[in-house]
Amino acid sequence: MEIADQQNGVEAHRAHRAGWLRAAVLGSNDGLVSTASLMIGIVSAGKNDLVITAGIAAIAAGAMSMAVGEYVSVKSQNDIEKSDRELEIRQLAQDPNGELEELTQIYESRGISRHLAEQVAKELHEKDALAAHLRDELGHHDATRARPIQAAVASALSFTAGGLIPFLGAFAPSLGGKALSIIATTFVGLIIAGVISAKTAGASVTKTTFRILTGGALGMAITAGVGQLAHISGI
Repeated sequence: MEIADQQNGVEAHRAHRAGWLRAAVLGSNDGLVSTASLMIGIVSAGKNDLVITAGIAAIAAGAMSMAVGEYVSVKSQNDIEKSDRELEIRQLAQDPNGELEELTQIYESRGISRHLAEQVAKELHEKDALAAHLRDELGHHDATRARPIQAAVASALSFTAGGLIPFLGAFAPSLGGKALSIIATTFVGLIIAGVISAKTAGASVTKTTFRILTGGALGMAITAGVGQLAHISGI
């Protein structure tokens, strides 16, 4: 196989997208559903004059909330990885032979013979013992390493992009038109998000899109119901 073909084979894998893709999918879906749900709730409550303001507030607050929440969450994972790394460094310094045996047993448990497992572990220890333990003992890989800033930016941008889609529906002239327009634009956005998500992750377009559509529809229906109850109660 040519080197170029080998490189293409590596690039075809999607593990390196896991961090930002998860944040982007969550952000866009949340932007679509939460913004649409809030505006539909406002419309259902008969507060037509507040729909645009509510939409802007939902997008701004939601994007910032998603960014901060994603950063804190992924940063915590990053701190755990850093702590594990420091612990492994100490263990290698204190008991290198014990760590070598631990790595050997890991390879044995994966089906390698004892003799070959010892040879592999020894050679990897001589080259870069820390990297071998982080990868094979703890499962730390550079492609899936926690990246807080990347996740926060992806989440905020995707939330904003998702939220702008139902926001456009709020410019329909009538109260009934607003609700229908918000729902229609949101469903279009959810379909687009589902297709992009599935294509990027290499998953089933039909299943992914259906899952996102179902969740979005449920969220909007519940919020519309709450808004209608508030309208009936005169809140």
